[in-house]
Amino acid sequence: MLPNRFVLLLFGMLSAQLVFSQQGSLPVSDPNLVGDSIRGSVSASTVAFFGADSIRITYHSPAVRKRIIWGGLVPFGEVWVTGAHNATTLETSASLLIGQTEIAAGKYALFTIPGPDKWIVIINKNWNQHLAWDYDAKEDVVRVEVTPQSAPHLERLQYFLTPGRGGNCLLGMRWEKLKVELPLRIK
Repeated sequence: MLPNRFVLLLFGMLSAQLVFSQQGSLPVSDPNLVGDSIRGSVSASTVAFFGADSIRITYHSPAVRKRIIWGGLVPFGEVWVTGAHNATTLETSASLLIGQTEIAAGKYALFTIPGPDKWIVIINKNWNQHLAWDYDAKEDVVRVEVTPQSAPHLERLQYFLTPGRGGNCLLGMRWEKLKVELPLRIK
């Protein structure tokens, strides 16, 4: 049995994360647990550990709010920040292998070009930008085509990093009734 003080401290820490995340101060790991008392996008991040190495995705999570997302709010055929506000970032402490392309340790922007039947996932050198306004294809490190899949409804956009064996990892993004996944491997 845990001492009451420990339980209260743990509850306070978890509650504080939700309160601060609603004010935009701290990123949360699951934006779908944040109450919808704010109208803006929620700051969020997810991380996967591989021994001493890690991969982190940091992003802003918009909500569906009864809007048409695919082909509406998010147009098909255009570069999208794959979140809201600033570019979604992918930060890795070790080299990654995406397809046949090796990416050095560092911080990158993660963009997509959504389509009804295929998406292009883009890793770009310029991680410090607002939306895709400064996006330049010359800064792309890798582009990978993926197939979108149906998924149960998820109100807020959310990223997932699912570690596997041998440094393999599945980078996933879900929003509304769709998901896309990109396999990668940490070196």
